Amino acid sequence: MTTLAPPPVPVQEDGPRHRAAPPAAGGPASRAKRLFTGAPDDPRWARPALWAILVLATALYAWNLSSITGNTFYDAAVYSGTKSWKAFFFGALDAGSFITVDKPPFALWVMGLSARVFGYGTWQLMLPMVAVGTGSVALLYRLVKRDFGAVAGTISALALTLTPITVAITRDTNPDPILVFLMLLGAAALLKAVRTGRLMPLVWSGVAIGFAFNTKMMQAYVVLPAFFLVYLWAAHGSLGRRIRNLAVGTVALVVSSAWWMVVVDLIPASSRPYIGGSTDNTVWDLVIGYNGFGRIFGASSSVGSQGNGASFGGDAGLYRMFNEIMGGQISWLIPFAAIALVAGLVLRGRAPRTDARRAALLLWGGWFVLHYLTFALAEGTFHPYYVTAMAPGIAALAGAGGVLLYNAFRDGSAAKWGWVLPAAIAASSVWAVVLLQRVSGSGTLYTVAEVVTGVAGAASVIGLLVGRFTKRQRLMGVAALAAVVALLAGPAAYSASAAGSSTNGTNPTAGPSTGGGMGGGGMGGGQRPSGTAGGPGTNSGEAQSGSGDGQEMGRPPSNSGDSTSGDSSTTSGSSAESGTTESGTTESGTAESGTTESGTTDSRTGGGMGGGGTQVSSAMITYLKKNQDGATWLVAVATDQTASSIILESGEPVISMGGWSGSDNAMTLAKLKSLVKAGKLHYIVVSDSGQGSSNSEISTWVKANGTAVSDYSGLYRLDASDVS
Repeated sequence: MTTLAPPPVPVQEDGPRHRAAPPAAGGPASRAKRLFTGAPDDPRWARPALWAILVLATALYAWNLSSITGNTFYDAAVYSGTKSWKAFFFGALDAGSFITVDKPPFALWVMGLSARVFGYGTWQLMLPMVAVGTGSVALLYRLVKRDFGAVAGTISALALTLTPITVAITRDTNPDPILVFLMLLGAAALLKAVRTGRLMPLVWSGVAIGFAFNTKMMQAYVVLPAFFLVYLWAAHGSLGRRIRNLAVGTVALVVSSAWWMVVVDLIPASSRPYIGGSTDNTVWDLVIGYNGFGRIFGASSSVGSQGNGASFGGDAGLYRMFNEIMGGQISWLIPFAAIALVAGLVLRGRAPRTDARRAALLLWGGWFVLHYLTFALAEGTFHPYYVTAMAPGIAALAGAGGVLLYNAFRDGSAAKWGWVLPAAIAASSVWAVVLLQRVSGSGTLYTVAEVVTGVAGAASVIGLLVGRFTKRQRLMGVAALAAVVALLAGPAAYSASAAGSSTNGTNPTAGPSTGGGMGGGGMGGGQRPSGTAGGPGTNSGEAQSGSGDGQEMGRPPSNSGDSTSGDSSTTSGSSAESGTTESGTTESGTAESGTTESGTTDSRTGGGMGGGGTQVSSAMITYLKKNQDGATWLVAVATDQTASSIILESGEPVISMGGWSGSDNAMTLAKLKSLVKAGKLHYIVVSDSGQGSSNSEISTWVKANGTAVSDYSGLYRLDASDVS
């Protein structure tokens, strides 16, 4: 009986040599030693360099960890999940499970499990983010090193570590760092499937992207065209086998993506929270609308586009990644990466179909190009930190493509490409100087970076050319090292700035403020957990003064109901998703604006119905807790921003009636009457600026039937007797 063995993996004639390590002598001790020294065929410097980069990444992501201000919106949902497993599963904003956040819950689950194990607080929520951020660096190193060697892996890992927007977002509680890590796991499994032709790695790749989908929905699928094409083209095995494997992998992708959505949508709406961000209270609508076509087409989308259209990264267009807002966050290595991608593919042009290096270049190039086009042309809601998902592709191309170009340049092979490396270095160095010129006068750090970039870039180009013509290999090596310094000096300065900032919030950015963006750590996130293991229930709720960004940073109070005193402290949701246009004016007209309803803040004022950033005083929260009278929810307010801040200060469930932008139909008059009649809700905050007929109907009914609390404008008390 004849058996068919898998085809052998061909050895690349110019690729890195991979030989099996000899049997370990001494067992665990020998393996532990290799953990720090690397494989026997690695350069002696490679593993120490990797550990140094990982230490640097951890330091940047975790510096002054307990002072970090994250995204109040997600922080409140994590806290609610620690109080209720139902809220945990659905990703509800409040422990009473009235409404969910507008994202799937996987990132909340990761942070929530950390908070359940270690207690709720700043470092407990940040611990998973630092772990996946550093893990992404280590994983990218391994992937690039496998095909291009230790030098390429080291450069890629360092480039990812020093990507400014990656540092800023990893020091935050937005889900993007977890998204990136899961996508890299998917890439690792895919490349293994390509090399071996086996099915199971492809299945695991689909599962990883499925979990990424349950982290940030459609954004996880941006890389899929590259994944499919690379496997279909470069994997070992016949075309029929590749198609069959791809079909099975797609099934794994669909199942791992859709299971939570299907389960939630099958549960009767009366038994679960309202799906925040949707137009019809289904996860499916959230997928294709608010987190799908709405992100790409903005308000022009006919499907679930409510709340989309606010751009905090400048106008849509191919130049967006280079504008004054985005340039310093992500664009430093884009010229080099683009040139390296094209040149690298040409250099591998005659390789066999299954060439592992070309397959890797296609994967990382597709990763970069697909993300670039998606983010540059998106007309819906766009935040600068989204582009952290593009960083692994850029970093991998910088390392892998740079090594390919250097080898061609040094060896004199492919003579017509011999000038490409100096040109690529010159292009990115000049662009880095332009970026640093934009922030000239912002501090000594950026001035030094500009000088280093200019000097090192010029020295690198000159050294490479002189070394080639004089056949001096050592000079070319030193010049290549100078190129690394030149290309990473600017990102390092921005990253150091991000690491020194304790205020990230809902729109984290790195470096000084430029154009209409919000640099220097972005915007504050409102109330924050205390950083102690006890979280809410262990600390005073007395609001703290702001940290220079105009936001009031409070700490969760005790559950005694006497959380604070004084009318001068306010808990604010006004930071959430607020932004400035390129002209510097506040986007108060957009659905995701964080402006207050008036130009001044009255410490005795309640949030208004439909207001995106209304403010509720700590004194009002004290009053509400003293008079909660056994209700499930402390109060009902207009939006997620206001509700999340109150949840974190009071430790009690709070209803967000209109979701993130105030336009969700989560609360209806019939539902409100039912909650009041059952004694589950006594207080509601309304105003005359309601959005939508249902909100106006609620406001009218509450004012006609409720009892106004005279000390707090807009606050009404409702009891079962008020419901006819």
